[in-house]
Amino acid sequence: MAQDVLCEVNNCKFWANGNKCSADSIYVVSHTGKKANKQEETDCKTFDPGL
Repeated sequence: MAQDVLCEVNNCKFWANGNKCSADSIYVVSHTGKKANKQEETDCKTFDPGL
């Protein structure tokens, strides 16, 4: 499993200094079902604006 997950979305509550993700787990989904062919077809569902 990945030890260092980088994230540049600094308004996410899991964003940490150095563009690190501090979430315990990461959940990524595809817009097109189980298989994505391009990066643009995916989203990070772990994102939380922390409002």
